[in-house]
Amino acid sequence: MIITTATDGTEVRAMDEGRGPAVLILHPGLDDGRSWDKVAAWLTPRHRVVRLHRRQYRQDLPGPATIPQEVEHVLAATREITPPILLVGHSSGAVVALEALVAAPEAFAGAVLYEPPVVIGAPLGGPGGEVNTCARQAIAAGHPGKAMRIFIRDTVGLPAWMAFLAGVFIACSPRLRPLVSHQIDDNEALDRLGVRLDAYAGIQTPVLLLGGDRSPAHLGERLDALARVLPHAERVVLHGQGHGAHASAPAKVAATIESFATRSTS
Repeated sequence: MIITTATDGTEVRAMDEGRGPAVLILHPGLDDGRSWDKVAAWLTPRHRVVRLHRRQYRQDLPGPATIPQEVEHVLAATREITPPILLVGHSSGAVVALEALVAAPEAFAGAVLYEPPVVIGAPLGGPGGEVNTCARQAIAAGHPGKAMRIFIRDTVGLPAWMAFLAGVFIACSPRLRPLVSHQIDDNEALDRLGVRLDAYAGIQTPVLLLGGDRSPAHLGERLDALARVLPHAERVVLHGQGHGAHASAPAKVAATIESFATRSTS
């Protein structure tokens, strides 16, 4: 484990495995970094893999967290890692990664961004934040599964039947159920950040934009928007995969990261 302190005095925690050029992973929502176990296992024979437990999903810290507060944890972790560092972000973790690139571009040799849900127009939580409001009401009523069903259907964009099954699974999981309110905090933090494409246009770090051809269409549209503004970006499409390729095709994801790491950190 890496245990250090952010500039605001809060404790920073990250799993630390392997040796070699460093890969710093920022996990997606409803997670603590463990969903990337399989990818880490593929990378650690040749890389030092550090998986930050994102502040937004730390139940031992006061919340909700803002994106700038999350970035402070990312930068605190980088101070414990020998460069060069490849930054990898997944979903909302990829938005945190983008903001870290804006805040401290010198800290990273490159970045892999897997389907960041950047705001490019309407808020993720819908007009007036109605999705987040409905999800909050469900949580307050003691129905975290319903809250996740609302979020997955109306923000993530999956079909209603898939959202229903996911909600049932999450509600029955002792590990995931307590993270539901943090997921809604995360969605609200992304909306408060707003449209940041102009800021991202100044990122000079090499960036690989990763997406699956089975992901909801809006995630591809957000990648397209980033590809238009990032000066040094390339796109890679994972054929036959969606938003969860880190779990369904970890070897493919790891190989993509490793290939880009070789090019960007050499």
